[in-house]
Amino acid sequence: MNGEIDGRVRFEIEGNVGEIVLDRPAKHNALTPRMYLEIGQCCARANETSACHVVIVRGAGERAFCAGSDLRALDDYEDFWAWRNRNDYIPPLLALRPPAIAAVKGWALGGGLEIALACDLRVVARSAVFAAPEVRLGWNGAGGAAQHLTRMCGYGKAMQILLTGERFSAIDADRFGMVEWLVDEGEELTVARQWAQRIAAHSSVATQAVKAAVRGAMDSSTAQGLRNENELMSLCLAKIEQDRLKSAREGKD
Repeated sequence: MNGEIDGRVRFEIEGNVGEIVLDRPAKHNALTPRMYLEIGQCCARANETSACHVVIVRGAGERAFCAGSDLRALDDYEDFWAWRNRNDYIPPLLALRPPAIAAVKGWALGGGLEIALACDLRVVARSAVFAAPEVRLGWNGAGGAAQHLTRMCGYGKAMQILLTGERFSAIDADRFGMVEWLVDEGEELTVARQWAQRIAAHSSVATQAVKAAVRGAMDSSTAQGLRNENELMSLCLAKIEQDRLKSAREGKD
């Protein structure tokens, strides 16, 4: 694998699987404003790379997925208006067209929890520790934890996590409905890559259509969702027919 973006976040690709790597292990991959920007750049690269059928998001090092935002970085903003207009890292992750898998180990706190929740699937090591500690700092998280936890875990559990700010284990996260694969320590990336390769073997048009349909189902009525699924399947069938005609033409040459 070759890094394609310099800095603290990098995009790598091998075969049809891309990886976005949070690379600040000495600080538990805590996020800085520069990393916010680089996450967006990496997501853009993934969307622009036709060979990238699936994206894995992971943290470098052995101790953490991501410990959230580096609180000292708040001093880099001139004022609260500047913070409001920052390069936010969650919208680019949500805008990833390929399916995204979070490979989680160690700490996944604050922004790290939000990044994991923004992915479509999560492979989580039993050592992982989650928390939304923002309430203890005097604010609420602004990266989608309330949106995703409510949908995944239900109203009461989302309120428990967000109002207490307390840490909870990977086993608890699995019980709450936040985990697709709970694995032994050190196996999270291997398992994530195995599932990524299995998904990447499918048509990227089909997998992106599935993702768009499921994401759309969360924000629309059943009737609207069915119309959306119909349009997406029409696009898939059109692509299949286009590929068939292209193959037939090439066979005649």
